[in-house]
Amino acid sequence: MSTQTLIADRIEIADLFTRFARLLDEVRSEDLDTVFTEDVAVHSPRIQVRGIDKVADFIRQSPVEGELTQHTTTDLLVHVDGDQAVATANSLVYYYRDGRPPHQTGGLRLAGTVARTPMGWRLREVRIMLAWMRKD
Repeated sequence: MSTQTLIADRIEIADLFTRFARLLDEVRSEDLDTVFTEDVAVHSPRIQVRGIDKVADFIRQSPVEGELTQHTTTDLLVHVDGDQAVATANSLVYYYRDGRPPHQTGGLRLAGTVARTPMGWRLREVRIMLAWMRKD
């Protein structure tokens, strides 16, 4: 694999993690196919499912009235191996009400298996692990 291809893949995977965070913040379950494969497996403290339809159901049912989130993904590490990649990251999640400072903050560790598809890189499996939570 050329260095240019490897760099392009890493940038696209970094963008994938950003799109994932924005999708969660904006509660856009209709755009899950821009982030996940159809057979995605999601493992987190709140959800253990396989399949994009089950993830969509969860996202549609999960918002708390009046509560918004802001996910910030950092420290992304990516290992590309052909049409597969393994990626890990940290994420800070701020829970807030419109125009007010956060009332809760959480630190997450993310680990994912990423696949190159005809539409670009997509998460095939994602593990979300709570590292800490603080209520302000």
